[in-house]
Amino acid sequence: MTVAVAADPHPVDARSAPPPAPASAEATGPVPGDPRPLAISIPGIRVQSTLVPLGLNPDGSAEVPPIEKPEQAGWFRLGPGAGEVGPFVVLGHVDSYTAAGVFYRLRDLRPGDPVTVERADGSRVTYVVDRVETAPKDRFPTQAVYGDVPRPEIRLITCGGSFDEAQRSYEDNVIVYGHLR
Repeated sequence: MTVAVAADPHPVDARSAPPPAPASAEATGPVPGDPRPLAISIPGIRVQSTLVPLGLNPDGSAEVPPIEKPEQAGWFRLGPGAGEVGPFVVLGHVDSYTAAGVFYRLRDLRPGDPVTVERADGSRVTYVVDRVETAPKDRFPTQAVYGDVPRPEIRLITCGGSFDEAQRSYEDNVIVYGHLR
């Protein structure tokens, strides 16, 4: 299947494997309760957004939040929820044709920066950024983003790099990796 990890008005598909099945926790265990995420806060880049559930498009690509609301982030509901074992994936636009998107400054995050997610059970889970990388969309690191991991982790994804005017799309993805604090 292909998963569109682009977060621009015209996403480009990247090769992908199905979302991982939950693995058992080794280091940081899962957080009990209702893991459905409601909102995300990233103080280091001044992000506050509710989270909408995202699934798959008919072509097998991942949905992205509506471009008409570039300030809206969404979570990949076919993977782990916030605080569950595995990669909790959040997608957001870098921009639209008219405004900066929710993840406009995602590339500015640094190791150690906190990312807090409010859950449906009223609890909050905080992740810590491990690294930020940029990857060409045609060589998207599917296993690193969606593959099994032994603890609760987070992935934040948006577009980045050069904008290809002919394709009306960014050439790269910015991906943030983090773990549950």
